[in-house]
Amino acid sequence: MTHPTTLVLARYADGGHGLDDAALWSIEVHLDTCAHCREQLAEHAAPATTELLDRVALSLDEAITTSPLPARRPARTRTVHRRRLVLTLLPWLAMTVAVLGCGVLLDSAEPDLPSLVLLLAPVAPLPGVAVAWSRRFDPAGELIATTPAAGLAMVLRRTLAVLVVVLPALLVAGVSTGTSLALTLLPCLAFTAAALALGAFIGVRRAAIGLGAAWSAAVLLPSVAAQSLSPVLRPGSVAVWAVATVALAAVTPLVAPYFRRLTSGH
Repeated sequence: MTHPTTLVLARYADGGHGLDDAALWSIEVHLDTCAHCREQLAEHAAPATTELLDRVALSLDEAITTSPLPARRPARTRTVHRRRLVLTLLPWLAMTVAVLGCGVLLDSAEPDLPSLVLLLAPVAPLPGVAVAWSRRFDPAGELIATTPAAGLAMVLRRTLAVLVVVLPALLVAGVSTGTSLALTLLPCLAFTAAALALGAFIGVRRAAIGLGAAWSAAVLLPSVAAQSLSPVLRPGSVAVWAVATVALAAVTPLVAPYFRRLTSGH
């Protein structure tokens, strides 16, 4: 665990002068779990601030002592916002799995056509990723966006939840149709990483929609129309997809500060 220096804590106690937004967020998150740093922060507080905190603490003690016990909140209501997000995400994941299933059936019924499983693999996770971090679909989106826990870590956790469903479905579809697992999974991961990297600037939902539209117009529809698999999905392109996946995954942590100032487009 990396603790803030004494100088950084002193600046934070003085109103955060000289500290950027990312530094302020990281200090606040750290102070939530580190009692030692909270003690050091108290040592740098101005006398007027200390006196004010003492008065507030005394008032709270009196209020707690004289107030009746609060009614116990049912456990069900404490997790209702999480369940709403899950219920919102499930239909999109179910639709993705259903579309992949249709792709498997079409590959079996029309073996002369280019593999729809390969053509759909890159865009398969994008609907779920778009919904997983969209204030339009998340009932607690605005509330979560204002907490220190918001940002890239939250986006990655929700994206992982989508991939936990989509990747096994793609794996089963690839095995069922005998397609290359590398060309089934690597483009999926590459497009997911691209959606996150681009989403830091324009919003994850917009990035996912844009990438899906671009792939459909440039690769999926032309391949179906020409009844020939695009060169970008042929065996020789595995190395390119692997490099692209690693590069985009490496870029994503570098844009983490942009996820701390999410706009309405996110």
